[in-house]
Amino acid sequence: MKTSLTGGELSVLKEKKLIVFDLDGTLAESKSGMDSQMAGLMRRLLNEKMVAVISGGRYEQFERQFLKSLKCPKSFYARLFLFPTSSTSFYRYLNGWKKVYAENLTSAEKRKILSAFKGVFAKVRYAEPSRTYGVVIEDRETQITFSALGQKAPVGEKKKWHEKNNRLRLRMMNILKKSLPEFEVRVGGLTSIDVTRKGIDKAYGIRQIEKHLGVSRKEMLFVGDALYPGGNDYAAVKTGVDWVQVSGPGETKKVIQKIIR
Repeated sequence: MKTSLTGGELSVLKEKKLIVFDLDGTLAESKSGMDSQMAGLMRRLLNEKMVAVISGGRYEQFERQFLKSLKCPKSFYARLFLFPTSSTSFYRYLNGWKKVYAENLTSAEKRKILSAFKGVFAKVRYAEPSRTYGVVIEDRETQITFSALGQKAPVGEKKKWHEKNNRLRLRMMNILKKSLPEFEVRVGGLTSIDVTRKGIDKAYGIRQIEKHLGVSRKEMLFVGDALYPGGNDYAAVKTGVDWVQVSGPGETKKVIQKIIR
């Protein structure tokens, strides 16, 4: 566990007004639902704090992976805020989950991104795995996401692919950045590359939280598994928000337990 917090860490954690979490690899294993222990801890946290979740997945993934497992009283939802597809959209609960904004890509932007992916595949001579699970390049309206094994790949298979091919994925990302300078390109999860409009990242999400919820970044804590340079959570660090980097859901549980005790 790594942290930006210094002396009096426990008291600082308890003083935070809003806790911001990454989803995949932080609250749950990749594309998997939260386990019952995490769901219980999140309910206890929501009883005391405001909570925001920012992830590269679509809103539908938030429903399957997070809300379905959470099972909290509806009154708690007033303190829960969801930022799917790398904060290109924002949902809050107002007699049901309502979309507040969405930074949708245009048809021309989508065509350009898809063409760039084809160019990268040719340049690195990328061969798609013999078996994939669902859509490999997904149009998420506000984001185009490449998932090497498909959107529904088992966690174990994704970990194997990551160990063998992550260097290739990073090379593909860097080529895409040069091909798409007007877009934001970053790795996500174990096998993905996400593309959004320029400036749309988790730092953008922090600014949107300040704007829509009236909470300053000094009152926030960001918890994620990829807060290192080049990681898909790193943009949050550059905002100056306090942060804790975890190795997975197990360490996240320890952070939440420190906050709520």
